[in-house]
Amino acid sequence: MDLGLKGRTVIVTGATGGIGREIARGYAAEGADVVLTHRDTPGEAGKLAEEVGGLALPYEMGDPASAAALVTGALERTGRIDVLVNNAVRWGGRAPRPDASFEDVADDEWLETIRHNIEGALRLSRLAAPVMRERGFGRLVHVSSGIVTEGMAGGEYYGAAKGALHGFSRSAAFSLGRDGDILSNVVMPGFTRTARNGEMAAAVGHRYSARAPIGRLLDAAEVANAVVYLGSAANTGITGQVIAVTGGV
Repeated sequence: MDLGLKGRTVIVTGATGGIGREIARGYAAEGADVVLTHRDTPGEAGKLAEEVGGLALPYEMGDPASAAALVTGALERTGRIDVLVNNAVRWGGRAPRPDASFEDVADDEWLETIRHNIEGALRLSRLAAPVMRERGFGRLVHVSSGIVTEGMAGGEYYGAAKGALHGFSRSAAFSLGRDGDILSNVVMPGFTRTARNGEMAAAVGHRYSARAPIGRLLDAAEVANAVVYLGSAANTGITGQVIAVTGGV
């Protein structure tokens, strides 16, 4: 199937992470011009950009100037933005602790988690939307988390931010759809095997695979496949949806 991505410009945030790396590779394999972002891994980002023939740019989710510079950089490279994949995440000041009470998390920590994860995605979407409206074509794909529906002790604020992203995407689909072939969707992965979480997957992955109809964890490339399709021209009618890519859990 021709996904209609050849020559299109795709921004993938958080592209040096486990799933993000496969998303960038997936779009590049379809002939897209990939602009990938990193926060503090310029070496990794540069190698990935070289591999996919793309451009690596720094991006800080909590910094409006960084978002503006990213969009400007993409436009300077190709003059267009066809797809925005909001994949970057921030857990906050520390990793989630299942044994901690959510009310004991310091204000600056939980507010940072909320603000960076939801405001970062919304800010980039606001900057990309006018470019898409002008061309009459665009795709927003927001990568969420199964924590939104499954829940996880220690993930209260991260889950809240991702849940808010679901609401934004649904309403944005109506606004964007008035101005052309512009679609907005959420991909919601479950626990996914990546190049970075092998130790965790070995320790707790069986809890998830035992519940899955397919009897195993998905890997990052399988999640990326869904992101690439939803962000492609081959997707002509899926919008305003949350697509669970969890192996059926």
